[in-house]
Amino acid sequence: MKRWLTAAVALISLGLVAGCSDEGDPVSFGNANPSAAGSAAPKPDNPNSLALMPTGPAADFKVQRTVEAADNTKIGVTTYHGAKSGFTGKVWVWAPPAYFQKENANKGFPVIIALPGGEGWPTNYWFGADLKLQEDFYKWSQENKALPFILVMPVINPDKRYHDCSDIPGSEKMGTWLTQDVPDLVKQNFRTLKTRDGWGFMGSSSGGFCGLKSVLQYPNTFKAAIPSGPDIVPDSPLWHGDQAAMQANNPQYLAKQLAKKGGPDVYLGFQVGTTEKADMVKVKQFIEQYGHGPVHTRLQVIDGGEHNARSYTRGMDEGTIEWISQHMQGPSA
Repeated sequence: MKRWLTAAVALISLGLVAGCSDEGDPVSFGNANPSAAGSAAPKPDNPNSLALMPTGPAADFKVQRTVEAADNTKIGVTTYHGAKSGFTGKVWVWAPPAYFQKENANKGFPVIIALPGGEGWPTNYWFGADLKLQEDFYKWSQENKALPFILVMPVINPDKRYHDCSDIPGSEKMGTWLTQDVPDLVKQNFRTLKTRDGWGFMGSSSGGFCGLKSVLQYPNTFKAAIPSGPDIVPDSPLWHGDQAAMQANNPQYLAKQLAKKGGPDVYLGFQVGTTEKADMVKVKQFIEQYGHGPVHTRLQVIDGGEHNARSYTRGMDEGTIEWISQHMQGPSA
């Protein structure tokens, strides 16, 4: 069964954003001023360009938090109805300062979808001022460790029930929500990249499973993932023993099938803390059995690392984010 990341992380994430003076104000990511209200009209798409201009319709984003250390950029939040899954949930999004620079106005930016562990409902702790993930991503980009990623943070488990980010028969279509609806929201509102090289995941625990599974299941859409302390096989009680459906969402099976097909190449930057004995065994077994051919793997062993978001952020700083960035596409026109 899924395990909880430190409960305090999620609670603090909810509590520390209240000090933002413009929290709840409208915010647009469609023009050079990240705090301006309203949205710029989508620009025509150029079929010869790697960049995909926002397609619209514009979502109703509100300020969740101001990232002061990153040029006062804003984390926006919206409630989005996924047309393909039929699910409605919150999504938080942050674009880096480079996104708003005049010289990048015609460039699409790479996207990382950041997934929480634990319930992943009704919030996503990666936007929190306690974890400062956005501050870290900005710092890493300034240090040339990371590409200037757009960070997208959706909810993943409605009603506090684990869905394995899958379309479990008889339940909400959370696989479609994560791999189709959430990317659609981003494409509607941001300059992104047409190539799969510009799309990836990061996630902790159950969120790590979601990222791992989604890249292996849809390698033509997503190229890379950072699974941290991940579950390796589907284990939601909502499956009710449906072995065929579970197999279709099992990273082990998906990796084997991808190897049989000969690609496309995917990149999995696993992270495990040295205190996570059981996770270390499972991840090493996965890498040994399935990390070959088109399934490229790397393991970041976090010295003293525990099963929590802060340890995994440290692991990214110590090497994972640089490795992932080397295999993804940077801002391109």
